[in-house]
Amino acid sequence: MRILIPDLPYAGEADIEREALAPLLAEPGALLEVHRLIDYSAVPLESWRRADAVIVSSDRFRLGGETIGELERCKVIVRGGVGFDNVDAAAASRRNIPLCNVPDYGTDEVADHAIAMMLALRRGLPTYGEYLSVDPVAGWRFDAPPLIRRMKVQSFAVVGLGRIGRAAAARARAFGMRVLYYDPYVAEAVYERKDSLDALLAEADVVSLHCPLTPDTRGMIGAPQLARMKPGSILVNTARGQVVDLDAVAAALRAGRPGGVALDVLPQEPPDPDHELIAAWRLQPTWLAGRLLLSPHAAFYSPESVRDLRFKAAATARDALADQGLRHCVNLQHLDLSRLQVAVKPA
Repeated sequence: MRILIPDLPYAGEADIEREALAPLLAEPGALLEVHRLIDYSAVPLESWRRADAVIVSSDRFRLGGETIGELERCKVIVRGGVGFDNVDAAAASRRNIPLCNVPDYGTDEVADHAIAMMLALRRGLPTYGEYLSVDPVAGWRFDAPPLIRRMKVQSFAVVGLGRIGRAAAARARAFGMRVLYYDPYVAEAVYERKDSLDALLAEADVVSLHCPLTPDTRGMIGAPQLARMKPGSILVNTARGQVVDLDAVAAALRAGRPGGVALDVLPQEPPDPDHELIAAWRLQPTWLAGRLLLSPHAAFYSPESVRDLRFKAAATARDALADQGLRHCVNLQHLDLSRLQVAVKPA
Protein backbone atom coordinates (compact mmCIF):
# COMPACT_ATOMS: atom_id res chain seq x y z
CA MET A 1 0.00 0.00 0.00
CA ARG A 2 1.54 3.29 -1.12
CA ILE A 3 0.11 6.76 -0.53
CA LEU A 4 1.66 9.65 -2.45
CA ILE A 5 1.61 13.30 -1.37
CA PRO A 6 3.42 15.16 -4.17
CA ASP A 7 3.07 18.70 -2.82
CA LEU A 8 3.01 18.97 0.99
CA PRO A 9 3.09 22.77 1.60
CA TYR A 10 3.37 22.71 5.40
CA ALA A 11 6.48 23.10 7.53
CA GLY A 12 7.76 20.08 9.42
CA GLU A 13 7.09 16.42 8.84
CA ALA A 14 3.88 14.77 7.67
CA ASP A 15 3.04 13.75 11.25
CA ILE A 16 -0.66 14.61 11.03
CA GLU A 17 -1.06 12.59 7.85
CA ARG A 18 0.82 9.68 9.40
CA GLU A 19 -1.46 9.82 12.42
CA ALA A 20 -4.55 9.51 10.22
CA LEU A 21 -2.98 6.80 8.06
CA ALA A 22 -1.55 4.81 10.98
CA PRO A 23 -3.74 1.69 10.50
CA LEU A 24 -2.65 1.38 6.87
CA LEU A 25 0.99 2.25 7.48
CA ALA A 26 1.19 -0.52 10.08
CA GLU A 27 0.76 -3.09 7.31
CA PRO A 28 3.93 -4.74 5.91
CA GLY A 29 5.34 -2.82 2.94
CA ALA A 30 3.07 0.18 3.40
CA LEU A 31 4.65 3.53 2.54
CA LEU A 32 3.76 7.21 2.71
CA GLU A 33 5.79 9.05 0.07
CA VAL A 34 5.97 12.80 0.58
CA HIS A 35 7.33 15.48 -1.76
CA ARG A 36 7.18 19.26 -1.47
CA LEU A 37 6.78 20.10 -5.11
CA ILE A 38 4.57 22.48 -7.05
CA ASP A 39 5.74 21.09 -10.41
CA TYR A 40 4.19 17.64 -10.64
CA SER A 41 6.53 16.72 -13.50
CA ALA A 42 9.34 16.56 -10.94
CA VAL A 43 7.74 13.63 -9.10
CA PRO A 44 9.35 10.38 -10.28
CA LEU A 45 7.18 8.61 -12.84
CA GLU A 46 7.45 5.38 -10.88
CA SER A 47 5.90 7.12 -7.85
CA TRP A 48 2.75 7.90 -9.81
CA ARG A 49 2.55 4.39 -11.23
CA ARG A 50 2.91 2.68 -7.85
CA ALA A 51 0.57 4.96 -5.88
CA ASP A 52 -2.61 3.41 -4.47
CA ALA A 53 -3.82 6.85 -3.39
CA VAL A 54 -2.77 10.43 -4.18
CA ILE A 55 -3.38 13.35 -1.82
CA VAL A 56 -3.07 16.76 -3.54
CA SER A 57 -2.46 19.22 -0.71
CA SER A 58 -1.84 22.57 -2.41
CA ASP A 59 -4.23 24.49 -4.64
CA ARG A 60 -1.17 25.69 -6.57
CA PHE A 61 -0.34 22.12 -7.61
CA ARG A 62 -1.89 21.10 -10.95
CA LEU A 63 -2.68 17.42 -11.41
CA GLY A 64 -3.43 17.14 -15.11
CA GLY A 65 -4.78 14.43 -17.35
CA GLU A 66 -1.39 13.27 -18.61
CA THR A 67 -0.19 12.51 -15.10
CA ILE A 68 -3.50 10.95 -14.10
CA GLY A 69 -3.03 8.68 -17.10
CA GLU A 70 0.08 7.26 -15.37
CA LEU A 71 -1.84 6.20 -12.26
CA GLU A 72 -1.82 2.45 -12.87
CA ARG A 73 -2.86 1.35 -9.35
CA CYS A 74 -4.56 4.43 -7.93
CA LYS A 75 -7.87 3.78 -6.19
CA VAL A 76 -8.60 7.34 -5.04
CA ILE A 77 -7.39 10.92 -5.48
CA VAL A 78 -8.01 13.26 -2.55
CA ARG A 79 -7.84 17.03 -2.93
CA GLY A 80 -6.90 18.40 0.48
CA GLY A 81 -9.23 21.40 0.34
CA VAL A 82 -12.68 22.48 -0.76
CA GLY A 83 -11.91 23.51 -4.33
CA PHE A 84 -10.75 20.78 -6.71
CA ASP A 85 -10.38 22.78 -9.92
CA ASN A 86 -6.61 22.12 -9.91
CA VAL A 87 -7.26 18.42 -10.49
CA ASP A 88 -8.50 17.23 -13.89
CA ALA A 89 -11.74 15.65 -12.67
CA ALA A 90 -12.73 14.56 -16.18
CA ALA A 91 -9.45 12.66 -16.59
CA ALA A 92 -9.95 10.99 -13.21
CA SER A 93 -13.46 9.96 -14.26
CA ARG A 94 -12.19 8.54 -17.54
CA ARG A 95 -9.79 6.38 -15.54
CA ASN A 96 -12.65 5.49 -13.15
CA ILE A 97 -10.74 6.97 -10.21
CA PRO A 98 -12.83 8.61 -7.48
CA LEU A 99 -11.91 12.23 -6.74
CA CYS A 100 -12.72 13.36 -3.22
CA ASN A 101 -12.39 16.73 -1.51
CA VAL A 102 -12.52 18.02 2.08
CA PRO A 103 -15.38 20.53 2.22
CA ASP A 104 -15.90 20.56 5.99
CA TYR A 105 -12.62 21.66 7.56
CA GLY A 106 -12.57 25.49 7.59
CA THR A 107 -16.17 26.58 7.33
CA ASP A 108 -16.04 28.82 10.39
CA GLU A 109 -12.74 30.41 9.44
CA VAL A 110 -13.84 31.36 5.92
CA ALA A 111 -17.21 32.68 7.08
CA ASP A 112 -15.51 34.67 9.85
CA HIS A 113 -13.01 36.06 7.36
CA ALA A 114 -15.71 37.18 4.93
CA ILE A 115 -17.57 38.97 7.72
CA ALA A 116 -14.33 40.45 9.05
CA MET A 117 -13.49 41.87 5.61
CA MET A 118 -16.94 43.40 5.36
CA LEU A 119 -16.65 44.91 8.82
CA ALA A 120 -13.15 46.23 8.17
CA LEU A 121 -14.46 48.28 5.24
CA ARG A 122 -17.82 49.19 6.78
CA ARG A 123 -16.14 50.35 10.02
CA GLY A 124 -13.14 51.89 8.25
CA LEU A 125 -10.45 50.08 10.21
CA PRO A 126 -7.75 50.07 7.50
CA THR A 127 -8.30 53.79 6.84
CA TYR A 128 -8.19 54.73 10.51
CA GLY A 129 -4.96 52.78 10.94
CA GLU A 130 -3.35 54.33 7.88
CA TYR A 131 -4.30 57.91 8.81
CA LEU A 132 -3.06 57.52 12.38
CA SER A 133 0.20 55.87 11.35
CA VAL A 134 1.00 58.77 9.01
CA ASP A 135 0.06 61.54 11.46
CA PRO A 136 -1.48 60.67 14.87
CA VAL A 137 -2.68 64.26 15.31
CA ALA A 138 -3.99 65.29 11.88
CA GLY A 139 -5.17 61.71 11.30
CA TRP A 140 -7.39 61.76 14.40
CA ARG A 141 -10.54 61.83 12.25
CA PHE A 142 -13.71 59.80 12.65
CA ASP A 143 -14.97 60.73 9.18
CA ALA A 144 -11.99 59.61 7.08
CA PRO A 145 -13.25 56.17 5.89
CA PRO A 146 -15.47 56.32 2.78
CA LEU A 147 -17.72 53.28 3.32
CA ILE A 148 -19.02 53.44 6.90
CA ARG A 149 -22.68 52.58 7.36
CA ARG A 150 -24.90 51.17 10.11
CA MET A 151 -24.92 47.38 9.70
CA LYS A 152 -28.54 46.60 10.44
CA VAL A 153 -29.93 48.87 7.72
CA GLN A 154 -28.05 46.93 5.02
CA SER A 155 -28.70 43.78 3.02
CA PHE A 156 -26.11 41.00 2.91
CA ALA A 157 -26.20 38.86 -0.23
CA VAL A 158 -24.67 35.41 -0.50
CA VAL A 159 -23.78 33.87 -3.86
CA GLY A 160 -23.61 30.13 -3.22
CA LEU A 161 -25.54 28.88 -0.20
CA GLY A 162 -23.41 25.88 0.71
CA ARG A 163 -21.75 25.21 4.06
CA ILE A 164 -19.71 28.41 4.08
CA GLY A 165 -22.41 30.55 2.50
CA ARG A 166 -24.88 29.48 5.19
CA ALA A 167 -22.34 30.17 7.93
CA ALA A 168 -21.66 33.66 6.56
CA ALA A 169 -25.41 34.32 6.22
CA ALA A 170 -26.00 33.35 9.84
CA ARG A 171 -23.27 35.72 10.99
CA ALA A 172 -24.69 38.58 8.91
CA ARG A 173 -28.16 37.98 10.32
CA ALA A 174 -26.68 38.25 13.83
CA PHE A 175 -25.80 41.86 12.93
CA GLY A 176 -29.44 42.48 12.05
CA MET A 177 -28.79 42.52 8.32
CA ARG A 178 -31.38 41.44 5.79
CA VAL A 179 -29.99 38.31 4.12
CA LEU A 180 -30.49 37.55 0.42
CA TYR A 181 -29.04 34.73 -1.61
CA TYR A 182 -28.63 33.45 -5.14
CA ASP A 183 -28.00 29.77 -5.73
CA PRO A 184 -29.74 28.00 -8.61
CA TYR A 185 -29.30 24.64 -6.85
CA VAL A 186 -30.71 25.58 -3.43
CA ALA A 187 -34.19 26.47 -2.24
CA GLU A 188 -33.90 27.80 1.32
CA ALA A 189 -36.85 29.26 3.20
CA VAL A 190 -34.75 30.86 5.96
CA TYR A 191 -33.28 33.56 3.71
CA GLU A 192 -34.67 35.64 0.84
CA ARG A 193 -34.02 33.93 -2.48
CA LYS A 194 -33.33 35.87 -5.68
CA ASP A 195 -33.96 34.15 -9.00
CA SER A 196 -31.05 35.75 -10.82
CA LEU A 197 -27.59 37.05 -10.06
CA ASP A 198 -28.48 40.38 -11.65
CA ALA A 199 -31.43 40.86 -9.30
CA LEU A 200 -29.25 40.05 -6.31
CA LEU A 201 -26.45 42.42 -7.29
CA ALA A 202 -28.82 45.32 -7.89
CA GLU A 203 -30.38 45.04 -4.44
CA ALA A 204 -27.48 44.11 -2.16
CA ASP A 205 -25.39 46.41 0.01
CA VAL A 206 -22.80 43.66 0.55
CA VAL A 207 -22.23 40.73 -1.82
CA SER A 208 -20.23 37.78 -0.48
CA LEU A 209 -19.11 35.08 -2.91
CA HIS A 210 -19.11 31.46 -1.69
CA CYS A 211 -19.42 29.49 -4.92
CA PRO A 212 -17.05 26.87 -6.36
CA LEU A 213 -15.03 27.50 -9.50
CA THR A 214 -16.82 25.85 -12.42
CA PRO A 215 -17.21 26.66 -16.12
CA ASP A 216 -20.38 28.54 -15.14
CA THR A 217 -18.78 30.62 -12.37
CA ARG A 218 -15.43 31.39 -14.01
CA GLY A 219 -15.46 35.15 -14.69
CA MET A 220 -19.00 35.35 -13.30
CA ILE A 221 -18.34 38.78 -11.77
CA GLY A 222 -17.14 41.03 -14.57
CA ALA A 223 -17.78 44.57 -15.77
CA PRO A 224 -21.54 44.15 -16.45
CA GLN A 225 -22.15 42.60 -13.03
CA LEU A 226 -20.09 45.18 -11.16
CA ALA A 227 -21.94 47.98 -12.96
CA ARG A 228 -25.24 46.62 -11.60
CA MET A 229 -24.10 46.95 -7.99
CA LYS A 230 -25.14 49.94 -5.90
CA PRO A 231 -22.80 52.90 -5.42
CA GLY A 232 -21.27 52.39 -1.99
CA SER A 233 -21.87 48.63 -1.98
CA ILE A 234 -19.14 46.11 -1.16
CA LEU A 235 -18.04 42.93 -2.93
CA VAL A 236 -16.29 40.26 -0.83
CA ASN A 237 -14.61 37.23 -2.42
CA THR A 238 -13.33 34.40 -0.24
CA ALA A 239 -14.24 31.72 -2.82
CA ARG A 240 -12.00 31.40 -5.89
CA GLY A 241 -10.03 34.17 -7.56
CA GLN A 242 -11.07 33.29 -11.09
CA VAL A 243 -14.73 33.98 -10.27
CA VAL A 244 -13.95 37.73 -10.38
CA ASP A 245 -12.41 39.66 -13.30
CA LEU A 246 -9.61 41.66 -11.69
CA ASP A 247 -9.30 44.08 -14.61
CA ALA A 248 -13.01 44.86 -14.30
CA VAL A 249 -12.62 45.48 -10.57
CA ALA A 250 -10.01 48.18 -11.19
CA ALA A 251 -12.26 49.99 -13.66
CA ALA A 252 -15.33 49.59 -11.45
CA LEU A 253 -13.65 51.02 -8.37
CA ARG A 254 -12.52 54.03 -10.40
CA ALA A 255 -16.16 54.51 -11.39
CA GLY A 256 -17.39 54.14 -7.81
CA ARG A 257 -19.63 51.13 -8.40
CA PRO A 258 -19.25 49.17 -6.24
CA GLY A 259 -17.91 51.34 -3.47
CA GLY A 260 -15.47 48.80 -2.11
CA VAL A 261 -14.01 45.36 -2.79
CA ALA A 262 -12.42 42.86 -0.40
CA LEU A 263 -10.47 40.01 -1.98
CA ASP A 264 -8.90 37.07 -0.19
CA VAL A 265 -8.38 35.21 -3.47
CA LEU A 266 -7.02 36.39 -6.82
CA PRO A 267 -6.91 34.92 -10.34
CA GLN A 268 -3.10 34.71 -10.04
CA GLU A 269 -1.56 33.87 -6.68
CA PRO A 270 0.72 35.44 -5.64
CA PRO A 271 -0.42 38.40 -7.77
CA ASP A 272 1.51 40.24 -10.43
CA PRO A 273 2.71 43.35 -8.54
CA ASP A 274 2.45 45.34 -11.78
CA HIS A 275 -1.22 44.57 -12.36
CA GLU A 276 -3.15 47.85 -12.46
CA LEU A 277 -5.23 47.08 -9.37
CA ILE A 278 -2.38 45.67 -7.27
CA ALA A 279 -0.05 48.53 -8.19
CA ALA A 280 -2.73 51.09 -7.34
CA TRP A 281 -3.49 49.39 -4.03
CA ARG A 282 0.15 49.70 -3.02
CA LEU A 283 0.15 53.43 -3.82
CA GLN A 284 -3.34 54.17 -2.41
CA PRO A 285 -4.47 56.96 -4.78
CA THR A 286 -7.53 58.95 -3.71
CA TRP A 287 -9.96 56.94 -5.84
CA LEU A 288 -8.90 53.70 -4.13
CA ALA A 289 -8.08 54.76 -0.57
CA GLY A 290 -10.19 52.83 1.93
CA ARG A 291 -12.01 50.95 -0.83
CA LEU A 292 -9.89 47.86 -1.45
CA LEU A 293 -8.88 45.21 1.07
CA LEU A 294 -6.59 42.28 0.23
CA SER A 295 -5.49 39.18 2.14
CA PRO A 296 -3.24 36.35 0.88
CA HIS A 297 -5.72 33.47 0.39
CA ALA A 298 -5.80 33.17 4.15
CA ALA A 299 -9.52 32.91 4.89
CA PHE A 300 -9.27 29.17 5.51
CA TYR A 301 -6.39 29.48 7.94
CA SER A 302 -6.12 28.80 11.62
CA PRO A 303 -3.89 26.21 13.30
CA GLU A 304 -7.04 24.26 14.11
CA SER A 305 -8.41 24.31 10.56
CA VAL A 306 -5.08 23.24 9.06
CA ARG A 307 -4.90 20.27 11.41
CA ASP A 308 -8.48 19.33 10.50
CA LEU A 309 -7.72 19.66 6.80
CA ARG A 310 -4.61 17.53 6.86
CA PHE A 311 -6.12 14.83 9.06
CA LYS A 312 -9.38 14.65 7.10
CA ALA A 313 -7.65 14.48 3.73
CA ALA A 314 -5.49 11.58 4.88
CA ALA A 315 -8.45 9.92 6.61
CA THR A 316 -10.43 10.12 3.37
CA ALA A 317 -7.66 8.23 1.56
CA ARG A 318 -7.38 5.77 4.46
CA ASP A 319 -11.09 4.98 4.48
CA ALA A 320 -11.20 4.49 0.72
CA LEU A 321 -8.23 2.12 0.75
CA ALA A 322 -9.61 0.21 3.75
CA ASP A 323 -13.02 -0.26 2.07
CA GLN A 324 -14.68 1.98 4.65
CA GLY A 325 -16.42 4.04 1.98
CA LEU A 326 -15.82 7.12 -0.15
CA ARG A 327 -16.08 10.43 1.65
CA HIS A 328 -17.15 13.54 -0.31
CA CYS A 329 -16.61 12.03 -3.76
CA VAL A 330 -17.16 14.83 -6.29
CA ASN A 331 -17.20 12.73 -9.49
CA LEU A 332 -19.23 9.74 -8.31
CA GLN A 333 -21.94 10.24 -10.93
CA HIS A 334 -19.33 9.86 -13.68
CA LEU A 335 -17.85 6.59 -12.41
CA ASP A 336 -18.63 2.99 -13.33
CA LEU A 337 -19.46 1.73 -9.85
CA SER A 338 -19.24 -1.89 -10.93
CA ARG A 339 -15.53 -1.45 -11.69
CA LEU A 340 -14.51 0.62 -8.68
CA GLN A 341 -11.66 -0.73 -6.57
CA VAL A 342 -13.09 0.86 -3.40
CA ALA A 343 -16.38 0.41 -1.57
CA VAL A 344 -19.16 2.96 -2.03
CA LYS A 345 -20.76 3.42 1.38
CA PRO A 346 -22.12 6.38 3.32
CA ALA A 347 -19.18 8.04 5.04
